[in-house]
Amino acid sequence: MSGHSKWSTIKRKKGAADAKRGIVFTRISKDITFAAREGGGDPEMNPSLRLAIKKAKSSNMPLANIDRAIKKGTGDLPGIRYEDFVYEGYGPNGVAILIEVLTDNKNRTFPEIKSIMAKNGGSLGELGCVNWMFEKKGLITILNKEIDEEKVLEILDMEIEDFNLEDEFYEIITTPENFNQISKKLEKQNIEIEGQISLLAKNAISVSKEDSTKIIKLLELIEEQEDVQKVHSNFVIN
Repeated sequence: MSGHSKWSTIKRKKGAADAKRGIVFTRISKDITFAAREGGGDPEMNPSLRLAIKKAKSSNMPLANIDRAIKKGTGDLPGIRYEDFVYEGYGPNGVAILIEVLTDNKNRTFPEIKSIMAKNGGSLGELGCVNWMFEKKGLITILNKEIDEEKVLEILDMEIEDFNLEDEFYEIITTPENFNQISKKLEKQNIEIEGQISLLAKNAISVSKEDSTKIIKLLELIEEQEDVQKVHSNFVIN
């Protein structure tokens, strides 16, 4: 088992069962905005943005929504100035939580996140208290598990850092530098993928299924806050 957080995997499984289009659009919009903020607004030069836009179009998100999400990330949205912040803290069982935020009103965002944490078994900490536990990686998900594992590894004749078989899909971990090349290679083979540059935990805390329920509830509530772009944690369910 790799040491990185499985929160992204849990979100994928829960998201697949989410039939509310408004919630789906909100999550995809955040992915687009985050990708544009991290790597710029050109999809050809920004693989995370390209894949987020592809996902948005497959979900029938209006082009106007996509354009607005990109401009929010690049800072080109007229009349509104967004700033990015990182909040760090701990959840139930001492799991690390790192929250990436893009907001036009820090005085609104910070108290709301602090309240969500406090009411659900978590607490915010000092800057730097948990970010050393995470590292930037490329995360690629192959959606069709029917593709033969050996074929995938044959296609990926370049270096990858980890390859995991989940219940319904493959998960590939790359360096940030190799992410664009690997994702493009898979796309050229008409393999359906999703992917992004993300923060993954260097090591994971193992928690019981019962305890994970509290952690997942807290992470979901944080993600629902309108200014939150990404939430990272370092737990696996034993």
